[in-house]
Amino acid sequence: MTKILITGAEGLIGTAVCKRLKQLSIDIVRFDKKFPITHPYYGDILNKEKLQDAIANCDGIIHLAAVSRVIWGEKDPQLCWKTNYEGTLSVIESACLSPKKPWLLYASSREVYGKPLLLPATEESPYNAINIYGESKIEAEKAILRARKVGLNTAIVRYSNVYGSLYDHHDRVIPAFCKAAAMGNPIRVDGFLHTFDFTHINDVAEGTLKIILLLCENKKELHPFHLTTGKETSLLEAAELANKIGKKYSKIIEAPPRNYDVPNFYGDSAKTRNTLGWEPKVGIEEGIERLTKVFQMKHA
Repeated sequence: MTKILITGAEGLIGTAVCKRLKQLSIDIVRFDKKFPITHPYYGDILNKEKLQDAIANCDGIIHLAAVSRVIWGEKDPQLCWKTNYEGTLSVIESACLSPKKPWLLYASSREVYGKPLLLPATEESPYNAINIYGESKIEAEKAILRARKVGLNTAIVRYSNVYGSLYDHHDRVIPAFCKAAAMGNPIRVDGFLHTFDFTHINDVAEGTLKIILLLCENKKELHPFHLTTGKETSLLEAAELANKIGKKYSKIIEAPPRNYDVPNFYGDSAKTRNTLGWEPKVGIEEGIERLTKVFQMKHA
């Protein structure tokens, strides 16, 4: 029986990955600050003693815990750096101290590419972060790769604008659009022409699972994976899609883009797809329709 620790288990991606692992009867140890402090699964990655205890009997670690949003990093850069970089060092150290030497999958972000010099970005695109969140992810990635030299089997997955669940923060782009459209409220768009590669949570969970299975098979020296659809969608297009499905004709309001946001991104995942046999199945139209209807039912 494989036993896997998941830091950040109660987040958007954590809940989806936990669900898939449970379907495969894989033993899961959840570790997250969202649990009450008295809960057995409560855990802070900066608490090394607690972390080492949680990792002790695990065969693998999925490290998702982080200050997970660019805007949060801008508001508290010290916490972002401490959590995302120093917290990752804590996870690596704890894994090294475990007699089982568990494999370690690190959840990174397309923010490491920042403003890519060329689009679509590939897994080999250079680091070019434009905000503290992206910088913290870059340094954590470097630490994850260094850990291979001390005997850990590690892998990196880079996520791109994941959406599609009520477990998400409702003020993030796609959930905010879908909720506003479902309720008939104004839809605020921070930059009509900003474009992103939105990936549905179901596709992200499947791609992550495929990487986990490679690590369970003791595959080593894996290249960084990024899970992208290869299609760019403007924020205005996304807002209009949600508005059409919501059928309440919400007013779409353009606001100035934020100076710490990457203006345009989409990725070429050919290498990832060839290695994993993974293909995204939920397009942006279907994904927005599903989420908007979930909000409609919730607020009916």
